[in-house]
Amino acid sequence: MPPKVLAIVGPTASGKTRLGVAAAQALNGEVVSVDSMQVYRRMDIGTAKPTQEEMEGVPHHMIDVAEPWEEFSAARYVELAAPCVDDILARGKVPILVGGTGLYLDSLLSGRTFAPRSTGWREKLQARAEEEGTGPLLEELRAVDPEAAGRLHPADAKRILRALEIWHETGITITQHDRESRARPPRYQALRVGLSFADRDRLRARIDRRVDEMMDRGLAGEVAALLAEGVPPRCTAMQAIGYKEMAAVLTAGGDPAAAAEEIKLRSRQYAKRQLTWFRRAADTRWILWEGRPDFSIALQKTTGFARAFGIG
Repeated sequence: MPPKVLAIVGPTASGKTRLGVAAAQALNGEVVSVDSMQVYRRMDIGTAKPTQEEMEGVPHHMIDVAEPWEEFSAARYVELAAPCVDDILARGKVPILVGGTGLYLDSLLSGRTFAPRSTGWREKLQARAEEEGTGPLLEELRAVDPEAAGRLHPADAKRILRALEIWHETGITITQHDRESRARPPRYQALRVGLSFADRDRLRARIDRRVDEMMDRGLAGEVAALLAEGVPPRCTAMQAIGYKEMAAVLTAGGDPAAAAEEIKLRSRQYAKRQLTWFRRAADTRWILWEGRPDFSIALQKTTGFARAFGIG
């Protein structure tokens, strides 16, 4: 049987960080962040990265492992996170996976492998896309992998290039690669505990308050500092909610307060997408806050779920 881990998931601002710390303390665990933006250094406020005080002495992994200008992907996340999880298990502790990036979580749990890169094909294909557009590349993909081509929109240059890159590098289509990955037994057996609010309006209000708190803590200054050090506004890290909107306003000399309202809207939309993703896992044990989050009750439920699952 695959080793067992606990995953605490849910939309932004639902209380995952606090419950994760409490669960780690109760179950002799360590936290592994599953957040695509907390991996970046010096991006603290807008990513709601836990402070040392909030960590309460619990070791946290997969935070501050990349520079803001670096490309980061699910493949790199798994490459770095899996050894962390295995080390925690080897020391007789419980890995507590905490975060809201569903793709990263699913990739880590499944043990999904990713085709290698850096043979030069990405650069060649990128140059062709800039010269010819993505249309001819999509037709080339259709000739070797019609199933993948049928799923992709002509404007989805990133995935079209990736699919062709895998084909040229390995001789295996991305459809076959993904099918073989799904057929493998999972790397970890996960107990999933989901957090959200029974009343969606309460979640929206909590998100809005969090953005206000980020502004009070200096989100505009954090983004300005990143731009001043030369982090490109179009790089992956700066596309994160909070950074993209604030960078656009600051670059144009606008009012940060206007960016804050846009960040609230984008964050609420993101929370909806997160809920859609996490609800696909039918075995998730959901804890739905009725009003103000009661973490003592949530911890009691979580530890009960864990022991019934064979953790702790």
